[in-house]
Order: sequence, then C-alpha cells, then structure tokens
Amino acid sequence: MAVRIAGVVLPSGKHADIALTYIYGIGRTTAQAVLQTTKIEPTRKIDELSETELDLIRDEIKNHMVEGDLRRFVSGNIKRLQEIRCYRGIRHQKRLPVRGQSTKTNARTRKGKSVAIAGKKK
Repeated sequence: MAVRIAGVVLPSGKHADIALTYIYGIGRTTAQAVLQTTKIEPTRKIDELSETELDLIRDEIKNHMVEGDLRRFVSGNIKRLQEIRCYRGIRHQKRLPVRGQSTKTNARTRKGKSVAIAGKKK
C-alpha cells in the first residue's frame, strides 16, 4: 500500500521519520517534530501506520510550507533579488556561487563542467 502525503508517494519500507523527509521542505528535525506532536513513534514503518495516524500527520504537515508552495516561495525570492539587481541576484543570473565561495578553482557544481580555452597553456 503506497502512502501519499502532500502529493508525494512515501517509500513503504522506511521508518516514519525518514520517509517524511521525501517531502520537499521537511528535513529530519521537522519530521521528528511532526511525529512528536502527533505522538507517533519515529521508528515505526510508514506502511504500518493506520489511516487515522496518517490523517494526523497530514493535518500537522498542513501547518508547514511544503512542496509547490515552498518552491514557488523560493523562486519568487530569487526573482525578486534578480529584479532589484542586487549582488546575490546577479550571482543567481550568472549561475555562480551566491554565498561568497571561491570560484577560481572550485565551484564546479554551480558553474558546470569546465571548458578548455584554446591556446591558454604554453
């Protein structure tokens, strides 16, 4: 039986606190807090939970900004930074690191695969 919470199908064989982290916007700490307020043991498997317990979890997650709402909120913040042309917004537009990291040698995750420059090495 597949458990669906906030539009995400949770993996059935995992513990409840780990399975909840598959929802965008819920990490380990938030997942444990949700389970603590609903008085559900975090070590129980997600497919062992009853429908009433799942409803309690769904109601508690409605208090948090998750999935589509959170993605829209984050992208709106980035668009705002780009529109006001602040330093962070320009870094987002150029696809460079935003938080002050060095770009001379590292930053491959953000910049992408390195491109060779013809005639540079002599």
